[in-house]
Amino acid sequence: MSKSLITAPIAGFPEFLPGEQIEFDKMLNVVRRHYQAAGFTPIETPSIERMETLRAAKAGDEVKGQMYRVARNLDESMTDYGLHFDLTVPFARYVAQHRTATGANNQPIMPFPFRRSQIQKVWRGEKTQGGRYREFYQCDIDAIGDGELSHLVDAEIPYVMYGIFKELDFGPFMIRINNRKILQGFMANLGLDLDQAKHAMGILDELEKVGIAAVTTKLNDAFSLSEADARKLINFMQSQEGKTVDESLKFLHQQGIEGLFNAGLVELTEMIEGMRLWGVPESVFCIDLTIARGLDYYTGNVFETKLINHDIGSICSGGRYDELAGQFTPDQAHLPGVGASIGLTRLFPRLVKAGLVNVDRQTVADVLVTSKDHDQMPQYLQIAKDLRDAGIRTELFTEKTPEKKFFQRQIKYARNKGYPLMIVASTDDIKAGCVKLENPQTGESTSVVFNELVEAVKARL
Repeated sequence: MSKSLITAPIAGFPEFLPGEQIEFDKMLNVVRRHYQAAGFTPIETPSIERMETLRAAKAGDEVKGQMYRVARNLDESMTDYGLHFDLTVPFARYVAQHRTATGANNQPIMPFPFRRSQIQKVWRGEKTQGGRYREFYQCDIDAIGDGELSHLVDAEIPYVMYGIFKELDFGPFMIRINNRKILQGFMANLGLDLDQAKHAMGILDELEKVGIAAVTTKLNDAFSLSEADARKLINFMQSQEGKTVDESLKFLHQQGIEGLFNAGLVELTEMIEGMRLWGVPESVFCIDLTIARGLDYYTGNVFETKLINHDIGSICSGGRYDELAGQFTPDQAHLPGVGASIGLTRLFPRLVKAGLVNVDRQTVADVLVTSKDHDQMPQYLQIAKDLRDAGIRTELFTEKTPEKKFFQRQIKYARNKGYPLMIVASTDDIKAGCVKLENPQTGESTSVVFNELVEAVKARL
């Protein structure tokens, strides 16, 4: 006898149970609805990109070491293709490919600024501890301009995220914003050039994870930055904790640093003014100079969102990237962009563990039509059809169960799946032209005539 195949999924590749998948899809639909309500057009790109495209992303050494390469068959060595590790890089390539294309009447098929939403799986070969997956959905929105892109769009991205997390209602949250140019300008005063400053961003992005001592050591090893200067940089980054937005802006202006620092401060100020215009409450956002974002392609305003009462990491992040899409054009066009991403697959299990999402319900339907007398199946089927035609999600119990306790098994089935309502009709009920609406969890029951069934069910739900 052959050995049984291993049924467990590979570590890092999630497989949700029915109740989990139902709630996950609900969250996905909320995100999709808010994205499209703000005019972000849905697109989809291939899962596989050329490695030269992925390498051109300036993603940082950590992410480059996590890319999955692919082969066409079991006997072939790795090709020059890879699975995309995020959706921003494929989007930049997509824009560069189609930006000059025209359709009917010679009209451009991609008018700028181009605003897109994209919800797809991505892959990163990470260590799987701490709930981090190797395969996960990202939910992205981005806008790219041709030559210019208003910083009001930088502000609109967190406005959309505010709407999403307000509806999902996971409790209070904070959108922490910064501008990388401010940090780069500060580091220039410490003697780091622009390339070194970009490298340092990846180290500083680990501050919350590894702590001050480890980051100080890494900065010294990478750039021979003295402990005093490293501490000065970290103290600067941590200086605005607990401050209001206006207090932080005042502090930054008082630094009197020109050049890149001041340019970043101007951009950050414009973004904050835009968020206020969009009506984002100041109780949900702050300036946090520790936000660096590890991906090298970010060039300006950046942000991360966290739940205040639950330590589950960033639930949404993004920022400005002015130099990414242009790399894929022959003329190195200036195609500034800004966007954000929700790593929903990574976020979801943490929400479940924190008790913020209930995954007990095992059905997407609202009503179960039971079969108390199997001879009446044509009538039960018609009831189920009438409810579905009225837009009520309905399941019909079709199985012929053994006579002994056959109906109790259907009640148990309804309870186990979490049904709030089931329809029960005996042969006598059907002859009388009525059915019973019953709550399987409580046993509460009401009799309803056939022609009032649809409205009665809608009222109960």
